[in-house]
Formats: sequence, structure tokens, C-alpha cells
Amino acid sequence: MVTSSRSSPDAPTSAADQALISLRRILKAVEAQARTLARVTSLTPSQIVVLKELAAKDGTQPGELARAAGLKQATISILLDRLQERGLIQRTRGDTDRRTVRVQITPDGERVLADAPDLLQTEFGGRFEQLPEWEQAYINAALTRLVALLGAGSIDASPVLDVGGLTELPAEPRE
Repeated sequence: MVTSSRSSPDAPTSAADQALISLRRILKAVEAQARTLARVTSLTPSQIVVLKELAAKDGTQPGELARAAGLKQATISILLDRLQERGLIQRTRGDTDRRTVRVQITPDGERVLADAPDLLQTEFGGRFEQLPEWEQAYINAALTRLVALLGAGSIDASPVLDVGGLTELPAEPRE
């Protein structure tokens, strides 16, 4: 008879199970934060990142914004469309060159941003930067190896902790 290490909650788990449990906790934390953000602001973490970048500048061009936020130009265009529909940003054409577009956060955008909870990635970044360099390198190496073990190395990703598509609000959890 084969017994499973999962037969009781107190039974020791394998190293692989422990790694999967930790990974699942990370995924749940990201998902919970995205749902909270959506409930409070009706925005995705990516949209909040864009608003934060705009709030830190006195307007910028979409390409510069994409680089600063670590997102692709196509993704930025979709995010800006959604933010503009809500009146949180405005786009204006250049006076001398009508092909150029300048993006600015609106007062409504600043209000939504002020009411938004901190992003999980902001909290993580602050804590991660406090670690010694050797520990940062160790964690990055372990995460890179985990990505390889999961066969996820070719998946395109930005430095935004978000679930699902970067432009879509997360679905409510199913009971």
C-alpha cells in the first residue's frame, strides 16, 4: 500500500511540494491584491503603474511611458485607451508636430491614485532592496531556475505583479 505525504496536515511534505506551496502562496497574494485593487479603484495593477509614472512626470509620450513602466507599446496603448475612457488621463497632440502625443494624468486620475492601496510590487521592491546583494542574487538565481523548471522561460512578462491580462480586471474568485 502506498501512502501519500498529504495524508494528514501535519505530515512532512517533499521539497517539491514545499516549493509548490510557496509558489501557490505567491500567486494567491498577487491575485488577492489585484482583486482588492479592482474593488477599490476598478483598475488593474498595470493601470496603477501607468498612473504612478504619469503622476511622477509633467506629461510624457507613450513610448517613454512604456519604457518607464516596463511595458510594451501595444500594451500601453490599450491601457491609455481604458484610462482615457474613465477620464483619468488625457492625451494632447503636439503644437508643432501633430504626430506627437503627450499624455498627462488628470485631477480625477490623481484622486484615484491617492485612494489606491500600495501595490504588492512596491512593497516587495522596498523589502528586496534592503536585502544584501548576495541574497538578492541568490533569490534571482533561484527564481530564474524555477522559471526554467516550469518551462516558462519563453513567456513574455513585464515587471508588474498582475494576474491574467495586463489590461483586464481580475475575475472574482469561484467558491
